[in-house]
Amino acid sequence: MIRKIKKITSGYFTQSFEDRSELSSGGPQKSLVSSHKRSFGRDNTGSMSIRHRGAGVKKRYRIISSLDEFKGMTAKVTDLQYDPNRSANIALLELNNGSKKYIIAPAQLKRGDEISFKESSNVNTGDRAMLKNIPVGSQVHNIEITPGSKGCFARSAGTFATLMAIEDKHALLRMPSGELRNVNESCLASAGQVSNIDHGNIKIGMAGRNRRKGIRPSVRGKAMNPNSHPHGGGEGVNPIGLKYPKTPWGKIAIGKKTRKKKNSDKLIVKTRAHKKR
Repeated sequence: MIRKIKKITSGYFTQSFEDRSELSSGGPQKSLVSSHKRSFGRDNTGSMSIRHRGAGVKKRYRIISSLDEFKGMTAKVTDLQYDPNRSANIALLELNNGSKKYIIAPAQLKRGDEISFKESSNVNTGDRAMLKNIPVGSQVHNIEITPGSKGCFARSAGTFATLMAIEDKHALLRMPSGELRNVNESCLASAGQVSNIDHGNIKIGMAGRNRRKGIRPSVRGKAMNPNSHPHGGGEGVNPIGLKYPKTPWGKIAIGKKTRKKKNSDKLIVKTRAHKKR
């Protein structure tokens, strides 16, 4: 859900917010919080290594787990919370042994629901299971890339992968990017779509919101001097004077493929659909 507020100033005309009425207004679980030291885009010498980063509101890191290490246990959802470190919401679970853990909350998960690690095809929203035990056509998220690794696919708000088929000990997945990829059928995944589906429809509306996120202003290359950017220089409004746009370091900025050859290329059935510019 998207929440809009009364238009008081010009900055509010296009501004919208996430509706967090269903989330807890309290703080995080203290035992599941750790300090998070940010680099602000600078390396160990203090030089700027990543542009457009700096400042921002202080935030503590929520330790996210999965049900992989709690096989045979049932967990009850006790709370749904906002996580400033990610676009998705998180769910606080209480296990049979009394311990508490955070997981990435799937959509339609509610307080009081029970989720568990399943070894059968009877999988409900939020349950963790091997891909071979999940019905074909299901939506999954937080998918492992190899058995025993951490979940790395489809973890951001509103994303999911679709299980297309199971064949030759591989599961064919259609990724959020449109890519068709084979993954070992023994890899674990969580059932359902990631929560906070409307996150991509939020309009920032004012520069101050981005500054509080730790995003600093971005300056056009054309507005710089020639020694600062390949697009810089000239009098008045001029074209960039190059065959193609370049990065500040002289590399091709648009159209060049950046993916290097990897051993996992053989598992990709169809590459992702690139947007036409």
